[in-house]
Amino acid sequence: MSTQETTMKSKEELIAKWSKPEVITGSEMLLRSLLLEGAECVFGYPGGAVLYIYDAMHGFDDFQHLLTRHEQGAIHAADGYARSTGKVGVCIATSGPGATNLVTGIATAYMDSVPLVVITGNVATSLIGTDAFQEADIVGITMPITKHSYLVRKAEDLPRVIHEAFHIANSGRKGPVLIDIPKDVSAEKTLFQPVSEVQLRGYNPTVQPNKNQVEKMIRAIEEAERPIILAGGGVVYSGAHEELFEFITKTGIPTTTTLLGLGGFPSGHELHMGMPGMHGTWTANTTIQRADLLINIGARFDDRVTGKLSGFAPQAKIVHIDIDPAEIGKNVPTDIPIVGDVKAVLQQANALAKPASKADAWRKQIQEWKAEKPFKYIDSDTELKPQWVVSMIHETTHGDAIVTTDVGQHQMWAAQYYPFNKPRSWVTSGGLGTMGFGFPSAIGAQMGNPDRTVVSINGDGGMQMCAQELAICAINNIPVKVVIINNQVLGMVRQWQELIYDNRYSHIDLSGSPDFVKLAEAYGVKGYRAANKEDALKVWKEALEHPGPAVVEFVVRKHENVYPMVPQGSTIDQMIMGDAE
Repeated sequence: MSTQETTMKSKEELIAKWSKPEVITGSEMLLRSLLLEGAECVFGYPGGAVLYIYDAMHGFDDFQHLLTRHEQGAIHAADGYARSTGKVGVCIATSGPGATNLVTGIATAYMDSVPLVVITGNVATSLIGTDAFQEADIVGITMPITKHSYLVRKAEDLPRVIHEAFHIANSGRKGPVLIDIPKDVSAEKTLFQPVSEVQLRGYNPTVQPNKNQVEKMIRAIEEAERPIILAGGGVVYSGAHEELFEFITKTGIPTTTTLLGLGGFPSGHELHMGMPGMHGTWTANTTIQRADLLINIGARFDDRVTGKLSGFAPQAKIVHIDIDPAEIGKNVPTDIPIVGDVKAVLQQANALAKPASKADAWRKQIQEWKAEKPFKYIDSDTELKPQWVVSMIHETTHGDAIVTTDVGQHQMWAAQYYPFNKPRSWVTSGGLGTMGFGFPSAIGAQMGNPDRTVVSINGDGGMQMCAQELAICAINNIPVKVVIINNQVLGMVRQWQELIYDNRYSHIDLSGSPDFVKLAEAYGVKGYRAANKEDALKVWKEALEHPGPAVVEFVVRKHENVYPMVPQGSTIDQMIMGDAE
């Protein structure tokens, strides 16, 4: 993989290389500063306002840049890189339409607390506010969906701004930070001085929790007869999976993991109940509704998890652990609030944790429910079922792949039928639900994890939103295995129209989609298709063994639904279980 063979120089080597004071351009300062922050690969698309930056890249062998085919592909790739590695993802775009094409990706990262540094060019400072060619107030446009923003007016500020941006993006509640650089600033020459310290008045996220609150949680566990843990994306983002495993092992509390929390606790563990919420397991939803203690660890009580808020966990005392104090009590009233980094909180809790000794009957009951009510579907010998396809992918990758998804039915089937036992193996758009996310995020995940198999599971709708990124997989030999679950329809919309809108199907037909095998081949990527189990096993084996990128289209039953399903406005125990029940 040619784009991944560049060996990153260490920060110490780079500092030594640039130790002699030099007068250089703002663009050169930007590139040097990004390398000093450990940016392994930057995803971007050039244009007029960033030409000085791209000119500085010419011949700069230490700097790795991947040219995408659309700015949305660039930011989703940076997002996938960040989620799968735990490092800050970086992307670059020009002013005006280049910058505004990043907005959906910025909002995606913001909703899911993903650390990104988003660099945009702008018109020269003398033209700001004049409606100049390709001018847009990207700072103003993105203010509600960024953690922080900078409009850089002097080149000498760039090293400090870059260093601060990385710190802000990857500390506290993580999120995207925007840096807008006018064209004249990127051309300005000044003395380059690397920055290694951060001094930000007013920004001091609470990492260590209040000891008294942790002790209250421990006492609540000792008293509880029906405790459960709701583990969210915060467990993964804080690197707290080992601490969570220890906490669950010591307490014996049954656990459910949210969509973004999958992999934070092994799916195969006997105390894992699966995913909760709209398309969660019967066991997870039922235990939430009957629990007398619910410990939320790094989740934000999203509406797809809670269902009808007034009827959520009606019998439970609520403990909420989160690094963002604004989330605690926002949706669900909290009895024991604990503000702090999940890893730090669990380290304190593990020093005090004891078995939930009154919960033996509860654990036994949950095991019986798990055996009685697993995910079910009606298989077929004549049609491909998407659930079977996902299970087959899990079996053939031994559960070790990084899986990215787009948004829709296939996303839920992947969450249900591909068990995850490792953190950062699951990359999906949760809060915003962004179609077009799955494939380019897989490119970023593969760039950040060159030695792992990366599988991108997509619908035939979302795949067409960023299909042009197949070009960079071919050119750079990025070996992503792209799965298309093709049901010839906007599947999740069709399901809602069937179940909620009395079969009034409106504008969901995706006939006229391209031949995906020919589309892949047009970009120079191997393409495969299967419509039955025998062919599916054959072509998938070939795709996995192929050393480069591959696209595999699985033609599945059009009218298959995702079950269980909790209709909007219902409590999460009011589940539609489907024909298999």
